[in-house]
Amino acid sequence: MSNLLSQPKDRRIATLLAWSGAVTPFSGLHKFYLGQPVWGVVYLLLSWTMIPKFASAIEGIWYLLQNQAEFDSNFNGALPPAPPPSPPIDAGQVEAVAAALRQLDQLRKEGLMSEYEFEQKRRQLLDRIA
Repeated sequence: MSNLLSQPKDRRIATLLAWSGAVTPFSGLHKFYLGQPVWGVVYLLLSWTMIPKFASAIEGIWYLLQNQAEFDSNFNGALPPAPPPSPPIDAGQVEAVAAALRQLDQLRKEGLMSEYEFEQKRRQLLDRIA
């Protein structure tokens, strides 16, 4: 059942379900299909009025007028494209930064560097890796 809920929703099916809610006694099936069960229940509870029928018809037109990218963004949780992968980290650079951090820590422990100075230098060194 959870596999069915996690599958991408089809714009045409959502449109047909919305329009069927405009002409049948039961409205709101499109809301259940799109993963909005609370709104689906509201539509079913108000099925004795004309409100969900008008809303279903309007939503059916709205689904139809959207292109696939807009529909996916609204109802399939489309994520923005992933950023390009970062270049690989040079192991030699990591070792050099680790050695420098150990030296800075030693200076801090000996009292030759304040906590604030240590933190600033530590951040600068770590930024070189990232």
